[in-house]
Amino acid sequence: MREAVEKALNLIRPALQADGGDVELVDVNDAGVVRVKLTGACGSCPMSTMTLKMGVERVLKEQVPGVTSVEQVR
Repeated sequence: MREAVEKALNLIRPALQADGGDVELVDVNDAGVVRVKLTGACGSCPMSTMTLKMGVERVLKEQVPGVTSVEQVR
């Protein structure tokens, strides 16, 4: 599943990088919980929670069967 998550994150990266940020995969557990770290401008942006849930989590759930949620690691 980790490989599939990385592929899906590569779909999101260009949009994040256009705003000066990025996303780093930290962990994927057996329950389908993906842990990521938002870096660059995304790490300190007040909208990062929305980016995480409405962007990253939505795309990962659509692209990778078995993903149940996405959590941010600081």
